[in-house]
Amino acid sequence: MNINLEDFWKNVLGEVELEISRPNFVTWLKGSRLVDKKDGVALVSLPSNFAREWVENKYNKLILRSLRALDQSLKRVEYTIDASQHNKILPQKTPVLITNQLAFQEFRVDPETNLNPRYTLSSFIVGSSNELAYAATTAVINEIGTKYNPLFIYGGVGLGKTHLLQAMGNEIKNLHKNKIRARYVTSDRYVNDVVWAIRNKRMDDIREKYRNVDILIIDDIQFVGGKERTEEEFFHTFNALYEMNKQIVISSDRAPRAIPTLEERLRSRFEGGMIADIGFPDYEMRVAILKTKLQEKNQELPDDIIDLVASRIQRNIRELEGVLNRILFHQQKKNEPASIKTAEGIIQENATQPVKQISFQQITQAVSSFFEIPEKDLLGRSRKKEIVFPRQIAMYIIREELSASYPEIGSRLGKRDHTTAIYAYEKISKEIQKNPALASKINLLKEKIHNS
Repeated sequence: MNINLEDFWKNVLGEVELEISRPNFVTWLKGSRLVDKKDGVALVSLPSNFAREWVENKYNKLILRSLRALDQSLKRVEYTIDASQHNKILPQKTPVLITNQLAFQEFRVDPETNLNPRYTLSSFIVGSSNELAYAATTAVINEIGTKYNPLFIYGGVGLGKTHLLQAMGNEIKNLHKNKIRARYVTSDRYVNDVVWAIRNKRMDDIREKYRNVDILIIDDIQFVGGKERTEEEFFHTFNALYEMNKQIVISSDRAPRAIPTLEERLRSRFEGGMIADIGFPDYEMRVAILKTKLQEKNQELPDDIIDLVASRIQRNIRELEGVLNRILFHQQKKNEPASIKTAEGIIQENATQPVKQISFQQITQAVSSFFEIPEKDLLGRSRKKEIVFPRQIAMYIIREELSASYPEIGSRLGKRDHTTAIYAYEKISKEIQKNPALASKINLLKEKIHNS
Protein backbone atom coordinates (compact mmCIF):
# COMPACT_ATOMS: atom_id res chain seq x y z
CA MET A 1 0.00 0.00 0.00
CA ASN A 2 1.43 3.38 -1.01
CA ILE A 3 1.38 6.16 1.54
CA ASN A 4 1.84 9.73 0.36
CA LEU A 5 4.47 12.06 1.76
CA GLU A 6 2.02 14.11 3.83
CA ASP A 7 0.61 11.08 5.64
CA PHE A 8 4.08 9.58 6.08
CA TRP A 9 5.36 12.82 7.66
CA LYS A 10 2.38 13.01 9.99
CA ASN A 11 3.29 9.61 11.33
CA VAL A 12 6.93 10.65 11.73
CA LEU A 13 5.80 13.74 13.65
CA GLY A 14 3.59 11.52 15.77
CA GLU A 15 6.76 9.70 16.83
CA VAL A 16 8.76 12.89 17.39
CA GLU A 17 5.94 14.36 19.46
CA LEU A 18 6.39 11.59 22.02
CA GLU A 19 10.01 12.60 22.63
CA ILE A 20 10.00 16.39 23.06
CA SER A 21 7.90 18.92 24.94
CA ARG A 22 4.71 20.19 23.32
CA PRO A 23 5.83 23.85 23.24
CA ASN A 24 9.07 22.92 21.47
CA PHE A 25 7.22 20.58 19.13
CA VAL A 26 4.77 23.31 18.14
CA THR A 27 7.40 26.06 17.95
CA TRP A 28 9.89 24.26 15.71
CA LEU A 29 7.96 21.65 13.74
CA LYS A 30 4.54 23.22 13.17
CA GLY A 31 5.38 24.44 9.68
CA SER A 32 7.49 21.46 8.62
CA ARG A 33 6.78 19.30 5.56
CA LEU A 34 8.35 16.25 3.98
CA VAL A 35 9.12 17.43 0.45
CA ASP A 36 10.68 14.27 -0.93
CA LYS A 37 12.33 10.99 0.01
CA LYS A 38 14.49 9.07 -2.41
CA ASP A 39 17.96 7.59 -2.72
CA GLY A 40 18.10 7.24 1.06
CA VAL A 41 17.56 10.97 1.66
CA ALA A 42 14.52 12.64 3.26
CA LEU A 43 14.11 16.30 2.30
CA VAL A 44 12.29 18.30 4.97
CA SER A 45 11.19 21.91 4.53
CA LEU A 46 10.92 24.41 7.38
CA PRO A 47 9.43 27.92 7.39
CA SER A 48 12.60 29.91 8.13
CA ASN A 49 16.37 29.68 8.17
CA PHE A 50 16.32 30.03 11.95
CA ALA A 51 13.94 27.07 12.27
CA ARG A 52 16.07 25.06 9.86
CA GLU A 53 19.25 25.65 11.85
CA TRP A 54 17.54 24.91 15.17
CA VAL A 55 15.91 21.68 14.01
CA GLU A 56 19.06 20.50 12.25
CA ASN A 57 21.18 21.09 15.36
CA LYS A 58 18.73 19.94 18.04
CA TYR A 59 16.42 17.34 16.55
CA ASN A 60 18.15 15.81 13.53
CA LYS A 61 19.02 12.52 15.23
CA LEU A 62 15.52 12.17 16.65
CA ILE A 63 13.89 12.91 13.28
CA LEU A 64 16.18 10.48 11.46
CA ARG A 65 15.46 7.76 13.99
CA SER A 66 11.71 8.29 13.61
CA LEU A 67 12.01 8.28 9.80
CA ARG A 68 14.01 5.07 9.82
CA ALA A 69 11.51 3.42 12.14
CA LEU A 70 8.99 3.73 9.28
CA ASP A 71 11.36 3.43 6.32
CA GLN A 72 14.77 1.84 6.90
CA SER A 73 15.98 2.82 3.44
CA LEU A 74 16.42 6.40 4.68
CA LYS A 75 20.01 7.18 5.68
CA ARG A 76 20.05 10.93 6.27
CA VAL A 77 17.90 14.07 6.44
CA GLU A 78 18.42 17.30 4.51
CA TYR A 79 16.61 20.54 5.28
CA THR A 80 15.35 23.30 3.06
CA ILE A 81 13.39 26.52 3.59
CA ASP A 82 9.83 27.11 2.46
CA ALA A 83 8.96 30.69 3.38
CA SER A 84 5.33 30.17 2.33
CA GLN A 85 4.89 28.06 5.49
CA HIS A 86 5.99 30.88 7.80
CA ASN A 87 3.26 31.72 10.33
CA LYS A 88 0.87 29.52 8.44
CA ILE A 89 -2.17 28.72 10.57
CA LEU A 90 -3.27 25.15 10.47
CA PRO A 91 -6.99 24.70 9.66
CA GLN A 92 -9.18 24.05 12.66
CA LYS A 93 -10.64 20.84 11.41
CA THR A 94 -9.88 17.17 11.69
CA PRO A 95 -6.60 16.51 9.89
CA VAL A 96 -6.42 14.07 7.02
CA LEU A 97 -5.08 10.80 8.36
CA ILE A 98 -4.10 7.60 6.69
CA THR A 99 -6.72 4.88 6.50
CA ASN A 100 -7.92 3.62 9.91
CA GLN A 101 -6.53 6.80 11.48
CA LEU A 102 -3.15 6.16 12.93
CA ALA A 103 -3.14 8.76 15.65
CA PHE A 104 -1.69 12.19 14.98
CA GLN A 105 -3.03 15.19 16.85
CA GLU A 106 -3.24 18.51 15.07
CA PHE A 107 -1.68 21.49 16.80
CA ARG A 108 -4.27 22.78 19.21
CA VAL A 109 -2.15 24.22 21.99
CA ASP A 110 -3.85 27.18 23.65
CA PRO A 111 -1.38 30.08 23.23
CA GLU A 112 -2.53 31.66 26.50
CA THR A 113 -2.12 28.60 28.70
CA ASN A 114 0.24 26.38 26.63
CA LEU A 115 -2.20 23.55 27.34
CA ASN A 116 -3.03 20.89 24.77
CA PRO A 117 -6.62 19.61 25.18
CA ARG A 118 -5.69 16.11 24.04
CA TYR A 119 -4.27 15.51 27.52
CA THR A 120 -7.16 14.61 29.83
CA LEU A 121 -7.54 12.92 33.20
CA SER A 122 -9.94 10.41 31.65
CA SER A 123 -7.18 9.16 29.33
CA PHE A 124 -4.58 8.98 32.12
CA ILE A 125 -4.20 5.37 33.22
CA VAL A 126 -3.89 5.06 37.00
CA GLY A 127 -1.96 2.21 38.64
CA SER A 128 0.08 1.48 41.73
CA SER A 129 3.06 3.37 40.30
CA ASN A 130 1.26 6.72 39.96
CA GLU A 131 -1.80 6.60 42.21
CA LEU A 132 -0.29 8.97 44.79
CA ALA A 133 0.56 11.56 42.15
CA TYR A 134 -2.91 11.19 40.62
CA ALA A 135 -4.64 11.55 43.99
CA ALA A 136 -2.61 14.66 44.81
CA THR A 137 -3.46 16.12 41.41
CA THR A 138 -7.20 15.63 41.83
CA ALA A 139 -6.99 17.13 45.34
CA VAL A 140 -5.32 20.24 43.92
CA ILE A 141 -8.01 20.54 41.23
CA ASN A 142 -10.68 20.61 43.93
CA GLU A 143 -8.81 22.91 46.32
CA ILE A 144 -6.54 25.15 44.27
CA GLY A 145 -3.83 26.90 46.26
CA THR A 146 -4.83 25.49 49.65
CA LYS A 147 -4.58 21.68 49.63
CA TYR A 148 -1.07 20.89 48.42
CA ASN A 149 1.00 23.94 47.61
CA PRO A 150 3.44 23.51 46.04
CA LEU A 151 2.79 20.10 44.49
CA PHE A 152 6.02 18.48 43.32
CA ILE A 153 5.73 15.41 41.05
CA TYR A 154 8.84 13.50 40.08
CA GLY A 155 9.67 10.39 38.10
CA GLY A 156 11.76 9.08 35.21
CA VAL A 157 11.50 10.05 31.56
CA GLY A 158 8.39 8.94 29.69
CA LEU A 159 6.31 7.91 32.71
CA GLY A 160 3.44 10.35 32.23
CA LYS A 161 4.39 13.46 34.20
CA THR A 162 3.63 15.83 31.33
CA HIS A 163 0.32 14.11 30.61
CA LEU A 164 -0.75 14.46 34.25
CA LEU A 165 0.32 18.10 34.52
CA GLN A 166 -1.36 19.09 31.26
CA ALA A 167 -4.49 17.14 32.19
CA MET A 168 -4.62 18.99 35.50
CA GLY A 169 -4.48 22.33 33.73
CA ASN A 170 -7.18 21.33 31.26
CA GLU A 171 -9.44 19.99 34.01
CA ILE A 172 -9.13 23.24 35.96
CA LYS A 173 -9.71 25.29 32.83
CA ASN A 174 -12.87 23.36 31.93
CA LEU A 175 -14.19 23.01 35.46
CA HIS A 176 -13.95 26.72 36.20
CA LYS A 177 -14.93 27.90 32.70
CA ASN A 178 -11.65 29.81 32.23
CA LYS A 179 -12.23 31.87 35.39
CA ILE A 180 -9.13 30.30 36.90
CA ARG A 181 -6.04 31.47 35.01
CA ALA A 182 -3.66 28.59 34.37
CA ARG A 183 -0.29 28.58 32.65
CA TYR A 184 1.82 25.56 31.74
CA VAL A 185 5.45 25.99 30.73
CA THR A 186 8.48 23.78 30.33
CA SER A 187 11.57 24.88 32.21
CA ASP A 188 13.53 25.39 28.98
CA ARG A 189 10.81 27.72 27.73
CA TYR A 190 10.89 29.58 31.05
CA VAL A 191 14.68 29.91 30.83
CA ASN A 192 14.40 31.22 27.26
CA ASP A 193 11.80 33.77 28.35
CA VAL A 194 13.99 35.03 31.17
CA VAL A 195 17.04 35.26 28.91
CA TRP A 196 15.00 37.17 26.32
CA ALA A 197 13.70 39.55 29.00
CA ILE A 198 17.19 40.23 30.36
CA ARG A 199 18.59 40.95 26.91
CA ASN A 200 15.72 43.24 25.99
CA LYS A 201 15.31 44.83 29.43
CA ARG A 202 11.73 43.54 29.66
CA MET A 203 11.73 41.77 33.03
CA ASP A 204 8.45 43.41 34.00
CA ASP A 205 6.79 41.62 31.08
CA ILE A 206 8.01 38.23 32.31
CA ARG A 207 6.90 38.94 35.86
CA GLU A 208 3.47 39.93 34.63
CA LYS A 209 3.25 36.82 32.48
CA TYR A 210 4.14 34.32 35.20
CA ARG A 211 2.77 36.00 38.31
CA ASN A 212 -0.60 37.09 36.97
CA VAL A 213 -1.98 33.54 37.11
CA ASP A 214 -3.93 31.39 39.55
CA ILE A 215 -1.98 28.22 38.85
CA LEU A 216 1.55 27.99 37.44
CA ILE A 217 2.67 24.57 36.15
CA ILE A 218 6.37 24.12 35.38
CA ASP A 219 7.59 20.91 33.75
CA ASP A 220 11.14 19.51 34.24
CA ILE A 221 12.28 22.06 36.80
CA GLN A 222 15.68 20.32 37.09
CA PHE A 223 16.87 22.22 34.01
CA VAL A 224 16.54 25.52 35.88
CA GLY A 225 19.22 24.39 38.35
CA GLY A 226 22.58 26.11 37.92
CA LYS A 227 21.16 29.04 35.91
CA GLU A 228 21.61 31.78 38.48
CA ARG A 229 19.49 34.58 36.99
CA THR A 230 16.66 32.19 36.13
CA GLU A 231 16.72 30.63 39.60
CA GLU A 232 16.69 34.08 41.16
CA GLU A 233 13.68 35.15 39.09
CA PHE A 234 11.80 31.91 39.72
CA PHE A 235 12.50 32.16 43.46
CA HIS A 236 10.77 35.56 43.60
CA THR A 237 7.95 34.39 41.33
CA PHE A 238 7.44 31.36 43.58
CA ASN A 239 7.26 33.58 46.66
CA ALA A 240 4.89 36.04 45.03
CA LEU A 241 2.46 33.33 43.97
CA TYR A 242 2.70 31.44 47.25
CA GLU A 243 1.97 34.53 49.34
CA MET A 244 -1.19 35.13 47.28
CA ASN A 245 -2.30 31.49 47.74
CA LYS A 246 -1.83 30.82 44.05
CA GLN A 247 -1.17 27.20 43.14
CA ILE A 248 2.31 26.08 42.06
CA VAL A 249 2.82 22.68 40.44
CA ILE A 250 6.28 21.42 39.51
CA SER A 251 7.64 18.29 37.89
CA SER A 252 11.15 16.87 37.75
CA ASP A 253 12.94 13.66 36.87
CA ARG A 254 14.09 13.33 40.48
CA ALA A 255 13.20 14.41 44.00
CA PRO A 256 14.18 17.96 45.08
CA ARG A 257 17.12 16.86 47.23
CA ALA A 258 18.49 14.79 44.35
CA ILE A 259 18.87 17.85 42.06
CA PRO A 260 22.47 18.82 42.85
CA THR A 261 22.46 22.13 40.94
CA LEU A 262 19.33 23.49 42.61
CA GLU A 263 19.69 26.36 45.09
CA GLU A 264 19.03 25.32 48.67
CA ARG A 265 16.36 28.00 49.18
CA LEU A 266 14.39 26.64 46.20
CA ARG A 267 14.88 23.06 47.32
CA SER A 268 13.52 23.85 50.77
CA ARG A 269 10.43 25.50 49.29
CA PHE A 270 9.76 22.53 47.04
CA GLU A 271 10.11 20.17 49.99
CA GLY A 272 7.68 22.29 52.00
CA GLY A 273 4.74 21.10 49.93
CA MET A 274 3.45 17.75 48.75
CA ILE A 275 5.97 15.48 46.98
CA ALA A 276 4.60 12.60 44.91
CA ASP A 277 6.51 10.19 42.73
CA ILE A 278 5.64 8.31 39.55
CA GLY A 279 7.36 4.95 39.18
CA PHE A 280 7.63 2.39 36.40
CA PRO A 281 4.23 0.97 35.35
CA ASP A 282 3.57 -2.66 36.25
CA TYR A 283 2.48 -5.25 33.68
CA GLU A 284 -1.27 -4.77 34.22
CA MET A 285 -0.93 -1.00 33.86
CA ARG A 286 1.09 -1.37 30.65
CA VAL A 287 -1.60 -3.63 29.17
CA ALA A 288 -4.28 -1.11 30.18
CA ILE A 289 -2.34 1.70 28.50
CA LEU A 290 -1.99 -0.28 25.26
CA LYS A 291 -5.66 -1.21 25.17
CA THR A 292 -6.70 2.38 25.88
CA LYS A 293 -4.49 3.67 23.06
CA LEU A 294 -5.93 1.07 20.68
CA GLN A 295 -9.43 2.15 21.62
CA GLU A 296 -8.56 5.80 21.04
CA LYS A 297 -7.17 4.93 17.59
CA ASN A 298 -10.11 2.63 16.78
CA GLN A 299 -7.62 -0.17 16.16
CA GLU A 300 -7.26 -3.79 17.26
CA LEU A 301 -4.34 -6.09 17.97
CA PRO A 302 -4.33 -9.73 19.11
CA ASP A 303 -3.87 -10.29 22.83
CA ASP A 304 -0.60 -12.15 22.28
CA ILE A 305 0.93 -9.08 20.62
CA ILE A 306 -0.34 -6.81 23.39
CA ASP A 307 1.18 -9.22 25.92
CA LEU A 308 4.50 -9.25 24.05
CA VAL A 309 4.76 -5.45 23.92
CA ALA A 310 3.70 -5.02 27.56
CA SER A 311 6.19 -7.66 28.68
CA ARG A 312 9.14 -6.29 26.74
CA ILE A 313 8.69 -2.51 27.12
CA GLN A 314 8.78 -1.97 30.86
CA ARG A 315 10.39 1.37 31.68
CA ASN A 316 8.92 4.04 29.44
CA ILE A 317 5.30 4.78 28.51
CA ARG A 318 6.37 6.92 25.56
CA GLU A 319 8.43 4.03 24.25
CA LEU A 320 5.47 1.71 24.83
CA GLU A 321 3.22 3.96 22.75
CA GLY A 322 5.93 4.45 20.14
CA VAL A 323 6.30 0.71 19.56
CA LEU A 324 2.51 0.39 19.38
CA ASN A 325 2.34 3.11 16.73
CA ARG A 326 5.02 1.38 14.65
CA ILE A 327 3.21 -1.95 14.81
CA LEU A 328 -0.04 -0.30 13.72
CA PHE A 329 1.74 1.56 10.96
CA HIS A 330 3.24 -1.68 9.67
CA GLN A 331 -0.16 -3.36 9.87
CA GLN A 332 -1.74 -0.52 7.94
CA LYS A 333 1.06 -0.36 5.40
CA LYS A 334 0.87 -4.10 4.65
CA ASN A 335 -2.93 -4.07 4.82
CA GLU A 336 -2.87 -7.26 6.88
CA PRO A 337 -2.93 -8.13 10.59
CA ALA A 338 0.39 -7.78 12.42
CA SER A 339 2.09 -11.00 13.49
CA ILE A 340 4.13 -11.91 16.54
CA LYS A 341 7.21 -12.05 14.31
CA THR A 342 6.55 -8.53 13.04
CA ALA A 343 6.02 -7.19 16.55
CA GLU A 344 9.16 -8.93 17.78
CA GLY A 345 11.19 -7.38 14.97
CA ILE A 346 9.86 -3.89 15.64
CA ILE A 347 10.63 -4.20 19.35
CA GLN A 348 14.18 -5.36 18.66
CA GLU A 349 14.80 -2.61 16.10
CA ASN A 350 13.25 0.32 17.89
CA ALA A 351 12.94 -0.27 21.61
CA THR A 352 15.65 1.03 23.87
CA GLN A 353 17.44 -2.11 25.03
CA PRO A 354 18.97 -2.34 28.52
CA VAL A 355 22.71 -2.09 28.73
CA LYS A 356 23.92 -5.70 28.55
CA GLN A 357 27.19 -5.26 30.40
CA ILE A 358 26.74 -3.27 33.59
CA SER A 359 29.75 -2.96 35.83
CA PHE A 360 30.28 -2.54 39.56
CA GLN A 361 31.73 0.88 38.83
CA GLN A 362 28.67 2.07 36.89
CA ILE A 363 26.49 1.23 39.87
CA THR A 364 28.74 2.74 42.51
CA GLN A 365 29.25 5.90 40.45
CA ALA A 366 25.49 6.29 39.96
CA VAL A 367 24.74 5.75 43.66
CA SER A 368 27.47 8.15 44.84
CA SER A 369 26.28 10.78 42.37
CA PHE A 370 22.63 10.35 43.37
CA PHE A 371 23.35 10.72 47.09
CA GLU A 372 26.06 13.34 46.55
CA ILE A 373 28.77 11.46 48.40
CA PRO A 374 32.35 10.68 47.26
CA GLU A 375 32.64 7.28 45.59
CA LYS A 376 35.73 6.48 47.67
CA ASP A 377 33.60 6.83 50.83
CA LEU A 378 31.00 4.47 49.39
CA LEU A 379 33.75 1.92 48.70
CA GLY A 380 35.49 2.52 52.03
CA ARG A 381 34.79 1.41 55.58
CA SER A 382 33.06 4.53 56.87
CA ARG A 383 30.14 3.80 59.22
CA LYS A 384 28.61 7.25 59.01
CA LYS A 385 24.84 7.10 58.55
CA GLU A 386 24.96 9.21 55.40
CA ILE A 387 27.35 6.62 53.87
CA VAL A 388 25.92 3.35 55.23
CA PHE A 389 22.45 3.71 53.72
CA PRO A 390 23.65 4.52 50.16
CA ARG A 391 26.13 1.63 50.48
CA GLN A 392 23.26 -0.72 51.37
CA ILE A 393 21.35 0.48 48.32
CA ALA A 394 24.42 -0.09 46.15
CA MET A 395 24.69 -3.63 47.51
CA TYR A 396 21.03 -4.26 46.78
CA ILE A 397 21.29 -2.97 43.19
CA ILE A 398 24.50 -4.93 42.52
CA ARG A 399 22.81 -8.12 43.71
CA GLU A 400 19.69 -7.39 41.61
CA GLU A 401 21.43 -6.26 38.43
CA LEU A 402 24.60 -8.37 38.40
CA SER A 403 23.53 -11.41 40.46
CA ALA A 404 26.90 -11.03 42.18
CA SER A 405 27.70 -13.28 45.13
CA TYR A 406 27.39 -11.87 48.64
CA PRO A 407 31.09 -12.41 49.43
CA GLU A 408 32.04 -10.48 46.28
CA ILE A 409 29.65 -7.64 47.08
CA GLY A 410 30.94 -7.37 50.65
CA SER A 411 34.55 -7.44 49.52
CA ARG A 412 34.11 -4.78 46.83
CA LEU A 413 32.13 -2.44 49.09
CA GLY A 414 34.16 -1.70 52.20
CA LYS A 415 35.84 -5.10 52.51
CA ARG A 416 32.83 -6.31 54.50
CA ASP A 417 31.87 -9.84 55.44
CA HIS A 418 29.27 -11.55 53.25
CA THR A 419 26.74 -11.35 56.09
CA THR A 420 26.81 -7.55 55.79
CA ALA A 421 25.84 -7.81 52.11
CA ILE A 422 23.05 -10.28 52.94
CA TYR A 423 21.71 -7.95 55.65
CA ALA A 424 21.81 -4.95 53.28
CA TYR A 425 19.99 -6.80 50.52
CA GLU A 426 17.27 -8.13 52.82
CA LYS A 427 16.83 -4.79 54.56
CA ILE A 428 16.38 -2.81 51.32
CA SER A 429 14.10 -5.52 49.89
CA LYS A 430 11.78 -5.18 52.90
CA GLU A 431 11.94 -1.37 52.89
CA ILE A 432 10.89 -1.22 49.23
CA GLN A 433 7.70 -3.13 50.02
CA LYS A 434 6.51 -0.56 52.54
CA ASN A 435 8.22 2.62 51.31
CA PRO A 436 7.07 3.70 47.79
CA ALA A 437 9.40 6.71 47.85
CA LEU A 438 12.43 4.45 48.34
CA ALA A 439 11.20 2.11 45.60
CA SER A 440 10.93 5.07 43.26
CA LYS A 441 14.44 6.26 44.11
CA ILE A 442 15.87 2.84 43.35
CA ASN A 443 13.93 2.68 40.09
CA LEU A 444 15.37 6.07 39.12
CA LEU A 445 18.85 4.85 40.00
CA LYS A 446 18.41 1.71 37.89
CA GLU A 447 17.18 3.82 35.00
CA LYS A 448 20.21 6.09 35.31
CA ILE A 449 22.53 3.08 35.36
CA HIS A 450 20.94 1.49 32.30
CA ASN A 451 21.10 4.77 30.39
CA SER A 452 24.70 5.56 31.34
